[in-house]
Amino acid sequence: MKLTFLGAAGTVTGSKYLLEANHTRVLVDCGLYQGVKALRLRNWAELPVDPASLDAVLLTHAHIDHSGYLPALVRDGFAGPVLCSEPTRALCEILLPDAAYLQEEDAGYAGLRARAAMRSCTARSR
Repeated sequence: MKLTFLGAAGTVTGSKYLLEANHTRVLVDCGLYQGVKALRLRNWAELPVDPASLDAVLLTHAHIDHSGYLPALVRDGFAGPVLCSEPTRALCEILLPDAAYLQEEDAGYAGLRARAAMRSCTARSR
């Protein structure tokens, strides 16, 4: 059995642990980093494991720092089951759409800032 820390190492957010045993790969928790910008930027980094290679995700609870990365995991190829308690599932039905909305807003803001920076650089080079 092998346990690899993919998140929440050195911090209390972004919980992700890869558990491997007998050719089975389970991601325990699938959280977003929250808090200061340096932590939130980690949400944009590529996961160091291919999501399609995971057999399942096991959520310990619904907090966004334990479940919020699920949409990105699915986007990047995860197609297995998400195992959790019924109360965790019910809370994720509320939390995940809200988290997705906030992530879309953050991405839109980041895009606006990037376009503004590019215009500024272009204007200065003339």
